[in-house]
Amino acid sequence: MAAKKPGKEAILAEFFDEGAYSSLFSDGAVSAAFGCANGQSAYVVFQNGEPVGVEDINKTVRVLEMAAETGNPVVTFYNSNGAKLEGGLELLNANSRLTGEIARISGVVPQIAVVVGTCAGTSAVQAAAADVCVMAADAELFLNAPFNAQDKVKGAGSAEFAARAGVAAIVEEDALKAAAAASKVVGLMPANNLAGPAVFDFDAPAAALNLAKYDAAAAAAAVADEGSLTELYAGYGANVYTALGTVGGMAVGILATAKGSLCHKCTAKAAHFVRLCDAYSIPVVTIVNTEGFVRSEGDDQAGGIRQAARMAGVYAEATTVKVAILAGEAVGPVYTVFAASADWRIAVEGCTVAPLAPEAAVTVLYKDEIFASDNIEQATRQKAAAYKTEVCSASAAVAHGAADAVAASANVRAATAQALDMLATKRAVRLAKKHGNITL
Repeated sequence: MAAKKPGKEAILAEFFDEGAYSSLFSDGAVSAAFGCANGQSAYVVFQNGEPVGVEDINKTVRVLEMAAETGNPVVTFYNSNGAKLEGGLELLNANSRLTGEIARISGVVPQIAVVVGTCAGTSAVQAAAADVCVMAADAELFLNAPFNAQDKVKGAGSAEFAARAGVAAIVEEDALKAAAAASKVVGLMPANNLAGPAVFDFDAPAAALNLAKYDAAAAAAAVADEGSLTELYAGYGANVYTALGTVGGMAVGILATAKGSLCHKCTAKAAHFVRLCDAYSIPVVTIVNTEGFVRSEGDDQAGGIRQAARMAGVYAEATTVKVAILAGEAVGPVYTVFAASADWRIAVEGCTVAPLAPEAAVTVLYKDEIFASDNIEQATRQKAAAYKTEVCSASAAVAHGAADAVAASANVRAATAQALDMLATKRAVRLAKKHGNITL
C-alpha cells in the first residue's frame, strides 16, 4: 500500500520556523500564509491538489503583489490536477495576469517554486520562471502530458527529468524535505533586491583547498563556512558546481569549475546562477580550474558558442561583488569569461594564467629551437615548464595585472573573506538603457 502523502499542515510546519504561520484569505484550492522561514519573513501560496479556478489565480496574484509591496519572498507550493474549465476564457485572462505578475516582480523579491505534486501546462511555465525551483522526487512537472508526446523519452515529467533539463534546481526525497530545502534557500537569499545579504553564525571549513586533488565541490566547501552550502542544479551541467552558502557568515553564491571541459549546459548553468545572484546583489565567488571549453563541433551546434557568449555577458554586466579564485588552469577564453570582470582576483600558488596553454605557446615562440633538438617531445615539455614558471605563474599574473593578489592554497579562504569584506560597500551604476542584448 502506497504511503500517504503529507498534507498542507505537515508541509507548512516543515517550511515555517517552529511551524508557526498566519493564514491569509479563506482556504480553497489555493490558500496563502505568512510567517518566518529560516529567520526570513515570507509569503506562501499553497495548492492542495484540486483544480484551480479564476478566484484561486486572482488570490495568487494578490499575494505576489503583497510580497512586492512589503519586500518579502514568496514561495509557491505547486500541486494541482488542472484548471476549472468552467472558468472559460476568463481562466486565460487570469493566468495571463499571473504570468505577467511573476515577470513584473522577478528580481524584486525572491520567488521560490516548490513542486510537491502535479505541475502541468501554464503552471509548469510559471514554476520554471521562479528564481529557484525545488521538487519532491515523486512530483511531476511538464508542459504536455508525457503520454501524449510524439517522441517518448524515459522519465519525462519526473523530477529527475526536470533536474537533467536544468529546470529543477533542487530535488529532494519527499515533499517535507523539499519544504525544508526551500526554507533554507529563502534564508540564504535577501528579502528583496534592496536588502543586504543575510548574515549567520559560522564555523570554519574542516579542510583547506587541495590543488593536488582538486574537486569542484570540495573546492567550494574549502572556501565556504562549514555545512553552509546548498547546491543548485546538481543534475545539469556536471562540470560546473553552483551553490548558495556563506563565507564568514555572509551569504554568497559560489561557482566552481571542474577540471574537465565546459559544454553548453555548463555555461548556461553558470550564466543563470550568476544572474540570480546579481539580481539580489549576492556576492559571487568563482573558483576557476578547467581545461577550457569542450572541443566539439556538435556542442557548438547545440549552442556552445552562444552560451559561452551569454555567460561572458552575464559576468561582465553583473554589478554585484565578484571575486575570482584562480585555482588551476585559467587559460585564454576561460580567464576572459570567468575572471576578467571580477572586482578582485586571487591567484593561487601553482595556478596557470595565460592567453594560450603553455604547451601550445612554446611551439610558436620556440618553434625553431624545439624542432632543432634531438627529442622534440622532451624539448617541448622543458620549454613549457619554464614558460609556465616564468610567464604563467601566480606571481607573474599579479605583476602583469591579470590578478590582484597571490595566496597559498591553505590561505585561500582567508583571502576570499578579506576580499568580500573589502568589497562589501561596492557601488556600481549601469549605463542608462532599456536592457542589453546578451545572446540567450
